[in-house]
Amino acid sequence: MSLDTVSLGRTGTTVSEIAFGTWRFGRENDEGEIEITEAQAHRLLDAYAEAGGQFIDTADMYGDGRSEEYIGNWLADRDREDFVIASKIYWPTRDDANGRGLNRKHLRRNIDLILDRLGTEYIDLLYTHRWDDDTPAEEFMRTLDSFVRDGKVNYLGASTFEPNAWKVTLANEIADKRGYEPFTVSQPRYNAVNREIEGNYLSMCEHYDIGVVPWSPLAGGFLTGKYHRDEAPPAGSRGATDERFAESYLTAENFDAIETIETVADEVDATPGQVSLAWLLTHPQVTAPIIGARTVTQIEENLRAAEIDLTDEQFDRIADAK
Repeated sequence: MSLDTVSLGRTGTTVSEIAFGTWRFGRENDEGEIEITEAQAHRLLDAYAEAGGQFIDTADMYGDGRSEEYIGNWLADRDREDFVIASKIYWPTRDDANGRGLNRKHLRRNIDLILDRLGTEYIDLLYTHRWDDDTPAEEFMRTLDSFVRDGKVNYLGASTFEPNAWKVTLANEIADKRGYEPFTVSQPRYNAVNREIEGNYLSMCEHYDIGVVPWSPLAGGFLTGKYHRDEAPPAGSRGATDERFAESYLTAENFDAIETIETVADEVDATPGQVSLAWLLTHPQVTAPIIGARTVTQIEENLRAAEIDLTDEQFDRIADAK
């Protein structure tokens, strides 16, 4: 298969219709083991690229910077211009008073570290990983704009601001008045059961023509179909080990949604996870959902969602099930 490309909001840049998220690259689990090693990461990136994928998502704090290093080493053997690389900035990367947030000192230090780890002179898209209530929006938008003017960053995005549409609006109004680069991409949580951005947030994105690149498209694994109403969660799953996950996802309302998705999956001869991704790919306001994977088999299975054509009736049935 070969992934199609779509427009990244109003940027003029095109990206793969499914992005590849790398938050597990170099991440240490509770036992101190690396969840995805560099060798494993490179095999996953190879599989994604072989399917035509070119939109790679990372962050400065993923694996304490190892995710960016893994990607940079992989890119060293390829043409950098073939890929659209997104990273994020906000969380602490050092233990000092100015080592987090969107203050100018932190931003200026970390953008150079991001570029160094990725082994590139620029990144295509830089997200602010969170909003910073301690730094005036005027300050961080001006600093971010300087990154674009200096050629270190092509476009700016806002990650995980949902459901606070007013924060993106405030930042973009400041950018418009001052002639700064605005946020042109948003990365909220959005899937068939997490629908908090519907309404004001999605309306704001439509108004500003902001690309929507959702994270957690499979709701932490709930939408893969591994959980069933009135049955104990599979041993070792998040539903069995994470009380917060169980309270959030293993609800009657969410089981109504996944059962509808399973019915549609039978109709189109696909898995519930593939149909859940296809629902986002069909959504008129979604640019490219971000998938993750631990194995090549998982990434290949997820990418097959791009081959599924949902009818309007099937899309609406899933939309109305929640």
